[in-house]
Amino acid sequence: MVENKRWRTVILYKDYFSEFFNRQTIKVKEKISWTIDLLENHERIPESYLKHLEGTEGLYEIRVQLGNDEIRIFCFFDKGQLVILANGFYKKSQKTP
Repeated sequence: MVENKRWRTVILYKDYFSEFFNRQTIKVKEKISWTIDLLENHERIPESYLKHLEGTEGLYEIRVQLGNDEIRIFCFFDKGQLVILANGFYKKSQKTP
């Protein structure tokens, strides 16, 4: 049996993300969890799931798409292996606020 290597550990910053997550439907929670699992367990993450926000120093968005819904979760890295989730929101326009 081949073990999956965990490339990163995800933790939460305060209660912002967990409050957002708890308000979601089961399908949305499953997709967010799947995306976070991808982030933890794969060395290279496609930009369609994780993107650096231009004009920032070290701020990223985790990108979750479910049907027509686009969800963004702000995060940043600590020492490259610890991912800290800050907050989530539904994207309504082309430019991330």
